[in-house]
Amino acid sequence: MSALKAAQAALAAEHAAVYGYGVVGGRVAEDRRAEATAAHGAHRARRDALRRTVRDLGGTPVAAAAAYELPFRVADPAGAVRLAAVLEDRVAGVYSDLVRASDGPLRREAAVALREAAVRAVRWRGSDVTFPGLAERV
Repeated sequence: MSALKAAQAALAAEHAAVYGYGVVGGRVAEDRRAEATAAHGAHRARRDALRRTVRDLGGTPVAAAAAYELPFRVADPAGAVRLAAVLEDRVAGVYSDLVRASDGPLRREAAVALREAAVRAVRWRGSDVTFPGLAERV
């Protein structure tokens, strides 16, 4: 996979995460709302940075969809927490691909983004995975 293709996939995942955190923020319990807000902001910042990265790599940044299909119905705070963990796992997966496809500063930034997503996933889920970003490949 090329660095451009991996960066586009990461950008698409960030678009989906920003949308998903809108749902999380609307359903999460008050005591975790600040955490959801911080994650939403982090994903917006990553999304914006990836737009620049895609342009720097010679591509046209993929646009966000008008809406995204959620992996399950989110009807309560527990569902919101579960969705947040899924979003972070998905983002970690695409950053894992970007780490493999890139080098230099882009690779370092992708590794930082993977680590941040993995840490947020652990906080939401309450447990970790052995190889963050690779769970879907097992």
